[in-house]
Amino acid sequence: MMFDFFPSRQISFYMARLFFTRTFAVLAMLVVVLQMLDLLGESGDILAYAGNGDAQLWHYVGLRAPQIIARFLPFSVLLGTLIMLATLNQNSEIISMKAAGLSAHQILAPLIASALGVALISYAFNERVVARSTAALSAWQAVDYGPIPQDSGVKVNPWVLDGNNLVNATIVAGRGTATQLRKVHIYNRVNNSLTTIVRAPRGHYDARARDWVLEDAQQFDVTRGTVRDLGTVHFGRDIRPEQFTLAKVDPDALTFGELRSAIADLHDAGRPTSELAGSLWHKLSGPLSAILMPILGSVAAFGLARSGQLFVRAVLGMALGFAYFVADNFSLAMGSLGAYPPFLAAWAPFLLFLLVGETVLFRTEE
Repeated sequence: MMFDFFPSRQISFYMARLFFTRTFAVLAMLVVVLQMLDLLGESGDILAYAGNGDAQLWHYVGLRAPQIIARFLPFSVLLGTLIMLATLNQNSEIISMKAAGLSAHQILAPLIASALGVALISYAFNERVVARSTAALSAWQAVDYGPIPQDSGVKVNPWVLDGNNLVNATIVAGRGTATQLRKVHIYNRVNNSLTTIVRAPRGHYDARARDWVLEDAQQFDVTRGTVRDLGTVHFGRDIRPEQFTLAKVDPDALTFGELRSAIADLHDAGRPTSELAGSLWHKLSGPLSAILMPILGSVAAFGLARSGQLFVRAVLGMALGFAYFVADNFSLAMGSLGAYPPFLAAWAPFLLFLLVGETVLFRTEE
């Protein structure tokens, strides 16, 4: 049974079908074009690693495509909505609906309900696919598209302070005493001046000695410019394994639950978490931005098509949509700098442009 707020069943399904087909057609076009351009830029680096070929190129496409889909799905909803509403207006279908007694909000109701479905799909896709592909791609890029450790809990490029020295590992795999390090660099400093750099392809935690072990290590003397082999090196007695796993958290590579757990661990360890908290809330507000697009793009639906202002209205709807994405990125940046509280940084643009869209809709139609 349809609610009174919606138009008839036939009109609702008709508009929902147009919305989905236009949205996902635009999304497919954007993904194909952008994936081709991205692959052209990365193929040289992928094939530069000995042994990589077509299989690795397709593997990269499989990891990169979910990121492109997640990033440009809201744009596709905006453009699909504009194309749909402008076409309906041009064919006088909007006028027919209004002549049947439908208000502007009733006309948009099927689109908003469909956009809510897109938002739910986007959230599930981000949780199940995008987070995993982002983590895998980041780990693969960290080793220059070579083989990566086949282990769970992979972290990329963490930095840890060992007294006055800095320790960096390109990849950290595992947790607790099973933590494994790859491509380790230790920057030894005296009076904050860099003296030597110890490099090793791999390292692990020694539970018995309660320190870290580097294998096949080499030392580079910054002053003399010489390199000598060190073999096996022990370091970092005061470095706990969780310091590597918590040293750097990539919110895009974690699901909502995993990121919330990481924030709790960092908070317990006394680390700043405001930037990650903003990213946590944005995992909800980001997909919900699809609901805004029919409202912001509705300016293209109302007004006489023969008045010559249909193109101007479509451009205005596009400008409102892109203004939201600019404001969203700006708000997240301010949240990262600590200027905005995390909740405000994630939700303020959504609420602001919801009011803007409703205001424009009332002024242009109601």
